[in-house]
Amino acid sequence: MRVNRILLSSSLIVVALVLQVSVLARLHLPGAVPDLLLLVVLGLALVYGHVGGALVGFAAGLLADLAPPADHAAGRYALVLCVIGYLAGLVKPESGQVKTAAGPMLVVVAAAVGSTLLYAGVGALVGDTAARHVGLSSLLFTAALYDLLLAPFVVPGVMALARRAENDPLAETSSGTSGDISSGWLSGGTGLRIGGQRNGLRVRAARARSARAGRIKGVKRL
Repeated sequence: MRVNRILLSSSLIVVALVLQVSVLARLHLPGAVPDLLLLVVLGLALVYGHVGGALVGFAAGLLADLAPPADHAAGRYALVLCVIGYLAGLVKPESGQVKTAAGPMLVVVAAAVGSTLLYAGVGALVGDTAARHVGLSSLLFTAALYDLLLAPFVVPGVMALARRAENDPLAETSSGTSGDISSGWLSGGTGLRIGGQRNGLRVRAARARSARAGRIKGVKRL
């Protein structure tokens, strides 16, 4: 991974983990806890692809496994986020730009449900049966609901920061593209024609100035 990717990813992961442990976990919401760390991994994976998403997910999960007050085996959440980051990176848009919000929202719901199931499955393999006592169905519903409500405030911002750190042309030309579209709508769909007419007028004015300059030079020569 590049240096800018490492710096941005590590900064976002640390901030997300601190907020999740110190704020979101203390809200005592019914069911699951909103997974801010998962949303950061999804946002980065949708920009970096499956390889970068897997690496970011593993690093974020391992940090969550080691950070207090972790009460599970180290490496459990690292495996979960590594798999989720890899799968999320596979659905990265080919053009690099998300056209609608439906795709990322479906990815968030699938990741919330998949991470909860995978975490519970890995826990069952190591003898952790806490999910059975809490209720897996309620955990799945609340995890998907909380992450879906929090995603619009996290995922787009993370993707924008990742593109800007990558010096992606989409991040720099997005404002200019929207301006062209809005100008076309305001002119009633004739923005290109108006632009062509303006360019024609500029060319004609330049030709007129050159002709005048030629005449002045001719007068001076006489």
